[in-house]
Amino acid sequence: MTDDQRPTESALALLDYPNRYPLKVFGKPRDDFESIVLSLVRARCPEAEHIEVRKRNSRSGKYLALTLTFTVYTQQQLEDIYRDLYDCDQVVMSL
Repeated sequence: MTDDQRPTESALALLDYPNRYPLKVFGKPRDDFESIVLSLVRARCPEAEHIEVRKRNSRSGKYLALTLTFTVYTQQQLEDIYRDLYDCDQVVMSL
């Protein structure tokens, strides 16, 4: 198998766990957007986990960007969070 044919490893596998992780989530500026995103992330985190939230509107005001920083304990936990955000209709993109 050549280098081009090898399956690519997820960048998430390169992280050391546990790790404080900054997750960026973008969506329409709705009143409940922050609470929706927080509930999705909290569902995959330990109950006592502190999640730091910073928010910023896009220049045009069309989108709201949230940066959530929290401790991620496993790659599976992070993959589950990304999957939940992907399935959420209010989320436009997550990084």
